[in-house]
Amino acid sequence: MVAGRVLVIAGSDSSGGAGLEADQKVLAAHGVYAMTATTALTAQNTKGVYGIHLVPPEFLRKQIDAVVEDVGVDVVKTGMLASTETIEAIADALVQHKLSAVVIDPVMVATTGARLLAPEALDMLRTRLLPLATVATPNVPEAQLLLGRDDGVQAVRTAADLETLARDIHQRFGPRWVLVKGGHCPFRRDGTAALADDEKELVVDVLVGGEGQEVVVRIETEYFDTRNTHGTGCSLASAIAANLAKGMDVPAAVRTGCRYVQAGIKTAPGLGGGNGPLNHFHSVYSMPFAPGRFIEYLLGRPDVAPVWDRYVNHPFVLAMGDGTLPLESFKGYLIQDYLYLIHFARANALASYKAGSMKDVAASASIVTHVFREMELHISYCSGFGISREEMEKTEENKACTAYTRYVLDIGNSQDWLGLQMSMAPCLLGYGAIAKKLHADPRSKREGNTYWTWIENYVGADYVEAVKAGSELLERHAVRQSPSRIEDLVKIFIHATKMEIAFWEMYPSSSS
Repeated sequence: MVAGRVLVIAGSDSSGGAGLEADQKVLAAHGVYAMTATTALTAQNTKGVYGIHLVPPEFLRKQIDAVVEDVGVDVVKTGMLASTETIEAIADALVQHKLSAVVIDPVMVATTGARLLAPEALDMLRTRLLPLATVATPNVPEAQLLLGRDDGVQAVRTAADLETLARDIHQRFGPRWVLVKGGHCPFRRDGTAALADDEKELVVDVLVGGEGQEVVVRIETEYFDTRNTHGTGCSLASAIAANLAKGMDVPAAVRTGCRYVQAGIKTAPGLGGGNGPLNHFHSVYSMPFAPGRFIEYLLGRPDVAPVWDRYVNHPFVLAMGDGTLPLESFKGYLIQDYLYLIHFARANALASYKAGSMKDVAASASIVTHVFREMELHISYCSGFGISREEMEKTEENKACTAYTRYVLDIGNSQDWLGLQMSMAPCLLGYGAIAKKLHADPRSKREGNTYWTWIENYVGADYVEAVKAGSELLERHAVRQSPSRIEDLVKIFIHATKMEIAFWEMYPSSSS
């Protein structure tokens, strides 16, 4: 079953690295259904564009109507548009078919330098098409052309300059979001423009938009000194469209798309004698996440994000941050958490036993070591409240504690090593995320807050190292799984997260 339907309206690239051909590869890699409406045929390869044959606007419109009226469309992505008449036909179709999710890649110049948009079509693009965009994705030269500027990429000195370009397009032409891509002006690690090739370290893309209050998102990726960048703009816009079709919000769709393209550049096959194409299938199983980005993908999924948000922003958690949590609730929680940690240690020991390599055995064992430190901290806390270790261990498990721990151990017995890791991941990742959030929140109470030491423990070096070890385990193994297995793992993660929420709800979060 496909995750969404994307209509690509763009030109064809005979070399397969950009245009409709690249778009369809990207959409296939993301598991969505691709449809096309061809605006132009090109004779091109990695070295240049040798000819353009425009499709008549009337026939283009027939292509759009045919797929919309039969298969249906969740997201539209546009690429090379070439002429004023083409843009007008597309804008009319979007309005008449009420296609509201639109990713516009304002293709003007090919990577090889060939001009792909007639100058007289630029104003039509600004006035008719950009106001219909959910996301517009210009690179720096394209952003400057849209704004009527010719100051060149050298005018971009910091990420703030990229932000200004995105904001100006957003305010002047009306796209809901604008992503200005920074590939033409890589930065040094300190965030300033690289003046020499050996200083190029980062690529920064800046997203500006949102409903009501402005949102600004900066995505940093590693710079690669490579000639294999043919079709990067097409591929990124299609990856964003695919992610939107799968239910992601715009910031998550853009972040995930950027990571996908980064991996495609890094693993490019090196074809052709000019600007070579990306590796669109850099994951053997066409994974929807780039290597090393599984957790980011997981937490951004539309079926995970609301549950995760409820967990890390639970009233119990927030009450610890501002110091208003009833002390009796905290005492009860500490005892139940101590009982939970006993089983958590058992589960990690089981994970070490089930691990297939010494590296994984050592990582699981290191987490067990931290769990013991955490248990000692709970004993210290409770001792300060007049509760002995013996009293803690004699306390009956709360139903929520029993249900959660037995679920984890059941997964450990009935599933493989990775399934067990996923059942424990909400606890390991969540406590780190919660403490980091509370520690950085200026509204959190520090002085005189009984729970501040608890927060500091989970942002401490020991726990950060445990989270890093657990995260690396998941990332290393997630890329080896089939798509169906990933879906099974996600279900385990969601269920375990819901049990974490039930754990917070064992005791009142306020005195009222």
